[in-house]
Parts: sequence; C-alpha cells; structure tokens
Amino acid sequence: MMPELRERIIAEQQFHDLQAAERSMSFRSGRADLRFTDAAYLDHETWIRPAFAQFGSLQGQSALDFGCGHGMAAVVMARQGARVTAFDLSPGYVEEARARAEANQVRGNFLVADGEALPFADALFDCIWGHAILHHLDMDRAGAELRRVLKPGGIAVFCEPWGGNPLLRFARQRLPYPGKHRTADEEPLLPRHLQQLWTHFPTLSIKPYQLFGMMGRLGGGRMISALHRLDDLLLPRIPLLEKWCRYLVLTLRR
Repeated sequence: MMPELRERIIAEQQFHDLQAAERSMSFRSGRADLRFTDAAYLDHETWIRPAFAQFGSLQGQSALDFGCGHGMAAVVMARQGARVTAFDLSPGYVEEARARAEANQVRGNFLVADGEALPFADALFDCIWGHAILHHLDMDRAGAELRRVLKPGGIAVFCEPWGGNPLLRFARQRLPYPGKHRTADEEPLLPRHLQQLWTHFPTLSIKPYQLFGMMGRLGGGRMISALHRLDDLLLPRIPLLEKWCRYLVLTLRR
C-alpha cells in the first residue's frame, strides 16, 4: 500500500473512531436510545426514503451496508427481511452498529473493512446501500470493488453530497452551520468522480435533491415543507438547476 494511501486511511479511521466514542458516551448516559423506528431513519432526510425504495422487496436478499456508520440502515434492511452484512473503517462505529442491531433484535454480520479493498467474494450481494461514504474514498478503487461484489442484475444506491454548487462550496468552506464536521481529505462529489464511476457502471443514473430545501438546515421552520415541495416541482422540469442542489442519489446497476 502506498504511504499516502495508508496515511489517508489511518486519518479517516481515527476521525470516525473519535466521533463514535463521543456518541457512545451519550448512549451509556441514557441521553440517546439505540432503538428506533424505520421512519426515524428513512425520513430524516428527504432523499433517503425514495432512494431506499429503489430496492423494492428486500425479503431474502443479500444486502451490504457499505460504510455502515451508526448501523441504522443495516437495521432497517434486516427488519425488511434482508440477510445483512455491514462494514465500516471505524471499529468504534462497527461496535455501535452491532449494538444497535442487538437493541432492535435483528441479526447481521458486522465487521471492520476498507471500502477500497473489500474482504468479500465476487458477485455476493443483491443490493448495496451507502450514505455519505463514497466521497471519502478513491472513486476508481471503490467503483471497481462495488462492481466486483455486486451480483449481475444487482443494484447499489448511494446518497452523496454534491460539490458542483459554487455557492454551497463557499458555505462549506467559509460558513459555520450545525453538523459541519469532515475529515481533511474528503470532498463532496464532483463531475470527475461521477466520470470515474461511469467507467465501472455505464448505466449509472443520478437524481439531485434539495435545491431550495437545503435552506432548512439554517432553520426554515414551517417553511421547510414548502421548500421541499418547490424542489419537487422545479427539479424535474428544469435540468439546469441540478448543479445547484445539495445531494445526489446515485443508482448503480450491474
């Protein structure tokens, strides 16, 4: 492994282990509960439920939660009948995900792994889910691994921050707002990242989310629903607005 790649992996692991350790303190003190409903995960951002719905029925499917973090997606997939494997680079997050599965009385295989060098057999998974994970990785390495472990006819769905909006790029770099935490090497997806994915998944499809809706992060109150409805109205009709959105849902089919 090249030294710079090894340094990036170590930095990512340390950053997310620290996050996981801070979260675990709240669980032990009773300020948070590992149990949750499917809706609590699927509706916490506007793109999650429609993105997740692309899987259709998960009953009996072999599913991978790619970069599982807190493990909520893994639990939802397991509750919908999937045979779930979940991994993360951070041992701390894997521990949290495993504890969350136990608290919600579902089973899964949870392990520490690198998304650029997956420890899985070829063509193993029917469906793969990832949220805010690909932009941490080398897209060419990750894309090759995704294609390798996805079954023919399988589907992978990823929700990722978009970096093509110049105003949002300025805000990410210059303005404070809640939840603004990132590693030194990560960057939102850019057109070059999408091009790298296209080389592995020529049928890649992309759907943008949150044009006006992203203002809800600044405290939109009762206006949030109206902003999201405006997005639903405008984005399908005016493709030029897509570059100004906050998030992309990427659908990869093999």
